Amino acid sequence: MTSSPLIGADDLRALLSSPTPPVLLDCSFDLADTAAGERAHAAGHLPGAAYAHLDRDLSGSKAGGTIAGGRHPLPERAAFAATVGRWGITPQTRVVCYDAQGGPYAARCWWMLRWLGHDAAQVLDGGPAAWKAAGGTLTSEAPARAAAAPYPTGSHTMPTATAAELLAGIGRVRVLDARSPDRFRGENETLDPVGGHIPGAANRFFKDNLGADGRWRPAAELRAAFEALGITAANASTVVNQCGSGVTACHNLLAMTQAGLVGSALYPGSWSEWCADPTRPVATGS
Repeated sequence: MTSSPLIGADDLRALLSSPTPPVLLDCSFDLADTAAGERAHAAGHLPGAAYAHLDRDLSGSKAGGTIAGGRHPLPERAAFAATVGRWGITPQTRVVCYDAQGGPYAARCWWMLRWLGHDAAQVLDGGPAAWKAAGGTLTSEAPARAAAAPYPTGSHTMPTATAAELLAGIGRVRVLDARSPDRFRGENETLDPVGGHIPGAANRFFKDNLGADGRWRPAAELRAAFEALGITAANASTVVNQCGSGVTACHNLLAMTQAGLVGSALYPGSWSEWCADPTRPVATGS
């Protein structure tokens, strides 16, 4: 396992010059224009980076056969294992994910690789902006890495929670919602048909994990922020992270890992699945 879920641009440049360079995955995406990230990747990406599309590669079908519902359900493990193999990733491969949106899509990819059992995965701190600031360049050349066999699947290494488990645990299970404060309160909801949040959830906007320079806040600062919400190393494994569709929640999961607060679960279906059933309770306000 890598020592940190994050890697700096200078360290990445050194790794890319080593005899065993990592696989780079550009996860840039735009929920309002689902082709924008792929267009941006074609125009310029870190040398050797393949493109990981949120809908095609990092999500499963919204029909049957998925682990959870919602707008971005997790794919079947075997399907994601095949995708990871096509990227040329084996159990011995180091992987660095990045995006140009502050890390939510890269964090989703990082979490999914860990969920598959691949610990040697990191997110580029600061994304392409930090890469260029460190003297790195972008290219439009397609990567030439050979595909590998489907990644060997083992047991789950990143815990998940279901809607049924959260419903049964209301009032007892500690839920952390990564959406913006207004959406958490039930205001300005544009992505899902119902506004609000799971009763008893606390709000930690994922963008608060970043500093003004777009890089992740120091581990001690992140730890203090989560501890202010009552999350400690002792109880982190009892926390369930969620958001709108199981994507930005991974940003908080990475931040917690960076802060040494490990073991929290992801609710993959998140609010988009929760609010689709009118029998589930909804809370509004702060």
